[in-house]
Amino acid sequence: MFSFLHQPEGFYRRLFLLALPIIVQNLITTSLGFLDTFMVGLLGSSEMSAVTVANVPIFIVQLVVFGLQSGSSVLISQYWGRGDRESINRVMGIGFFIAGSVSTVFALIMACFPASVLLLVTDNLLLVEIAVPYIRIVGFSYILNSLSSIYIGMQRSIENPRFGMLVFGASMLFNTVGNYVLIFGKLGFPALGVTGAAVATLLSRVVEFVLAFGYALRCRTVPLQWGAILRPGHEMLRRFVHYSAPVLANETLWGLAYSMMTVIMGHMTASGDLLAAYTVAGNIDKLTTAGIFGLANAAAVIVGKEIGVGNRAGVLSIGSAVCFTSFMFGVALGGAELVLFFTVLRPQVLPLFRLTAEAARLCTVMVLSYALSMPLHGYTASMVIGVLRGGGDVKASLIIDNIPLWFFSLPIMCLLGLVLRVPNVWFCPCLMIEHIVKAPLGIWRVRSGK
Repeated sequence: MFSFLHQPEGFYRRLFLLALPIIVQNLITTSLGFLDTFMVGLLGSSEMSAVTVANVPIFIVQLVVFGLQSGSSVLISQYWGRGDRESINRVMGIGFFIAGSVSTVFALIMACFPASVLLLVTDNLLLVEIAVPYIRIVGFSYILNSLSSIYIGMQRSIENPRFGMLVFGASMLFNTVGNYVLIFGKLGFPALGVTGAAVATLLSRVVEFVLAFGYALRCRTVPLQWGAILRPGHEMLRRFVHYSAPVLANETLWGLAYSMMTVIMGHMTASGDLLAAYTVAGNIDKLTTAGIFGLANAAAVIVGKEIGVGNRAGVLSIGSAVCFTSFMFGVALGGAELVLFFTVLRPQVLPLFRLTAEAARLCTVMVLSYALSMPLHGYTASMVIGVLRGGGDVKASLIIDNIPLWFFSLPIMCLLGLVLRVPNVWFCPCLMIEHIVKAPLGIWRVRSGK
């Protein structure tokens, strides 16, 4: 029954060695968001909720870039298996153009019409007023971030995940120091509050871009070929669209669905408490799920490379082994999240956020919901990102990733939160619905062998 777990010697070691730098990179990126939330939270729960609202459109930009990364990795991993560096440069060129264009358009919209964008997310005018200067500045940071992320994603796909870990580590350090200095007015600088957090984020993205671009100019493993980057060709564009368009649509729809969750909460009764709880609980959960997504991305590289070298017969067995490993990893992570929350975070860290008693209670229920669904989250992440996308089954991953959100999670949340107006504490377990519905669909698709 579990014969698929018997992989060639060194398989699991290779999987976790490849996943470890990605996990560390994800932890660094997530910790950056947590530190932003923590430092802004020291100003008050309204400021923290305002930044959460402002990050909704920014989250969509991040999801588009991640979709481009994921779609590119399907091709790059296969070209890496064949040693075709020119084609890797062509894929990067298309990624740079699309990511740069989308992030620039979003940045201009957020700079010119910040209040209009924020009113789409919440009708709380106090939160909109606080968030306007933040969103105007921080939007431009993601133009640089989108370009550096495409290059870092390429390095990950050629089995060099340490590079992204180091770049994002430097970015996090710079952002943390910048937050401390600019939010609270240290070292002679004025106290800028929420605006200081935005400026620190922008400056950290500049550092990130400079490091990535400087490395790219000296990299010998896959040297930059400007002719291929600037003129990728119609055939490569066709292949890119074939693999990346469903992934990009997937990430965009998935990101819109999660943004709609924030919108629903922003229009519910006592939305300030609910959004504050969601911000803190979500950041705690992201620290844990960094491991899950690290394993999933490592699986995508392995599956893509195996297809690139022609080992299609072994992909089903590898995929099943990775998904089972991720499920068990999720069991361990969910347990660790609960232990960490109840022994350290709730008694020691939560009081620093100045949450109201109701917000702290909602935060506890949300963390419980996240932890209980962690094993299924582990399975579904590796199934969608690692096996289906890594294997080129991008249309199936699009359907399986979004049906649970758009046809189950969001309708139930709308019904409970906006129509029936149930108590917010009853609303929180809705966060588990996505994975409960998605897991059976994933099991069916992986076992089909398609």
